Amino acid sequence: MGAAASPPMEGTVEEATGGPTIAISLADRRLYLTGSDGNVRSFPVAIGRPGVPIPVGDSTILRKRRDPTWRPTAHQRRDKPSLPRAVPPGPNNPLGKFALDLGWPAIAIHGTNEPDSVGRRASGGCFRMLPADIETVFAATEVGTPVRVVRDSLGGSMPERPAPPQARTLPAAVKAVPPSVVRPQPAAVVPASTMPAVPAPEPEPPPAPVADPRCATVTAPSRRMICDVPALTLLDGRARGAQERFLTGIADPAARAAASYDLIQDERRFHERVAALCWIRAGTEGDPAVAAAARSCLTTALERRLADVAERIAGLRRGMRLAGQP
Repeated sequence: MGAAASPPMEGTVEEATGGPTIAISLADRRLYLTGSDGNVRSFPVAIGRPGVPIPVGDSTILRKRRDPTWRPTAHQRRDKPSLPRAVPPGPNNPLGKFALDLGWPAIAIHGTNEPDSVGRRASGGCFRMLPADIETVFAATEVGTPVRVVRDSLGGSMPERPAPPQARTLPAAVKAVPPSVVRPQPAAVVPASTMPAVPAPEPEPPPAPVADPRCATVTAPSRRMICDVPALTLLDGRARGAQERFLTGIADPAARAAASYDLIQDERRFHERVAALCWIRAGTEGDPAVAAAARSCLTTALERRLADVAERIAGLRRGMRLAGQP
């Protein structure tokens, strides 16, 4: 669940002067807490559900909130108008009892009132934790604690079901390596003489990019940046190319129209989300810091978009096969 902007936190928390660090692995779906003594503990987390941009890179804890009030973002209320403007502390609060607001807009590490979602791709962009785990992390960190989110595995295991609430201590070999460079242990080596000669499969080429025809008229700063920055245009174009190639391969007009509608709706929701997540105030595009932050945010969102389009197409193909379509 994405955390909305909130009033200043209740109480005072001193700035961190060193000590604990946090690393979150999207591959593992785990949070790794390194204490000031060097001990590393890991906890399962829920990450953004398919189609939701997940921030990657470095940030810090900007604010700590105990018994937070949850305020849905404008985007969340547009998607679900029945949401209240605010949910006070209590058993129905999606943030649970503790929230750690990060440097990315509307992104936090927090508890949850849906513990079964932890360990899954289920949130609105935030990192959900089991109640006992977020209480542990909340107590061990301070405002200013560094947070790094990476796509790669950091050596932990990703359970099919949420792990028990207690933290798990990593092996000593992992403790000695900073979270940013932890890697999975290599598998046992099998002598080449005992392995059958199997040709490696040819890697599938990336989708050929297709230009966005609306680039000639868009004016919103974030959309304009996607059209004007070549690296962003390429990522956006590859997602479009994957969709176009998929639709071209559907012979039945009715099935093609239905799949096209689904993909158009996905794209519309994506741009609504990215406009909120990577928001740029009109007139500030020339500020180097603003532009750099926006490019980083858009790169993460578009990379995730490319993966989500592939997932979505695979799901549509499965549905067509079940319906008897080619």
